[in-house]
Amino acid sequence: MKFDLKQVFNIVGDSKDLDHQITADQLSDIRGLDLATPISIKGRVYNRAGVVYLEYTASFTLDHTCDRCLKDFQREYQFSFDHIVVPSLSGDNDDYIVADGECIEMNDIAVTDILLQLPVKILCKEDCKGLCMVCGCDLNQCTCEHIN
Repeated sequence: MKFDLKQVFNIVGDSKDLDHQITADQLSDIRGLDLATPISIKGRVYNRAGVVYLEYTASFTLDHTCDRCLKDFQREYQFSFDHIVVPSLSGDNDDYIVADGECIEMNDIAVTDILLQLPVKILCKEDCKGLCMVCGCDLNQCTCEHIN
């Protein structure tokens, strides 16, 4: 969803609230992000002393498959993010969000932030024992003669 920030850029002290949802069908081209609930974005964009800040929280639930035992499960997430938004930028600088035509694409910003925040290895629980490499039994639920 595009947010027009022209007024926020031009008026010191101005702010704009964000309350937006990103649904699973909007993310169909992203693999490995299986939403059980829409991503809820709540926050604000504000101009303090001529600098425009973006602060928001993303809350959602994902469907996962454990990387060790292959069990399906759901996990809730809530991440907070903050950025400085600039109308233009010369050169490459990943420290700022550039508002193209004084607008930002909130879906792109949120999905990028979330993907960078999610863990690389997804486990059903921190101490997941995984599967036996010989017989394939779930070592969280049973023991087998192959484990010393």
